[in-house]
Amino acid sequence: MRMHITAILPALVVAVLAGAMPPAAAAPGAMVTTTLREAVAALPLAAEDRTGYTRERFKHWVDADRNGCNTRSEVLLAEATEPPLVSGRCTLSGGLWHSYYDDTDTEDARSLDIDHMVPLAEAWDSGARGWSAQDRQDYANDLGDDRALVAVSARENRSKADQDPREWLPTAPGARCRYIEEWTVVKSRWGLSADSAEAAALTALAARCPRTEITYVPAR
Repeated sequence: MRMHITAILPALVVAVLAGAMPPAAAAPGAMVTTTLREAVAALPLAAEDRTGYTRERFKHWVDADRNGCNTRSEVLLAEATEPPLVSGRCTLSGGLWHSYYDDTDTEDARSLDIDHMVPLAEAWDSGARGWSAQDRQDYANDLGDDRALVAVSARENRSKADQDPREWLPTAPGARCRYIEEWTVVKSRWGLSADSAEAAALTALAARCPRTEITYVPAR
């Protein structure tokens, strides 16, 4: 379900930005503690640029630890509310998963997509076009923060496609603050920018969410 956030009051945006202090810069591996509103305010602003993008520039679903399970399977195993059986070369059977985007449960892993919280195309637009191939592979298979990749119903993931929160939000209203937090954390963790329309939407949306503390570890 698309959710266009176009009716944003300038006064609200200014007020929230004025009250937010960006978190101090941190080196990769150093924990950052901040709030959602502060993290949104700290996102660098830049116009998006999709020049040269192809999905193949982000090698994904690798088996980084060579345990027989690729990234998709690792996320399914980590997020199962009832663990599946694992056999052979990481073949999963049984299990139960909760798709928080639409607040639904499924016993069929094949009905789930693994969503890049910040889509690959959006990451490219927001700075990843300047990364090395290895950095892009690391981003596409980021198991270092459980907010980077999420198992969700295929219909939600395909409805979202490569849209940012100005253009799309999860179907379940109760999921939206979590979604905005996770989007912002991933952008912050990887040093990705936001364009002006996205930043305004994030600011307005974050103002409706609780002032909770968030932590993340920069990846680069």
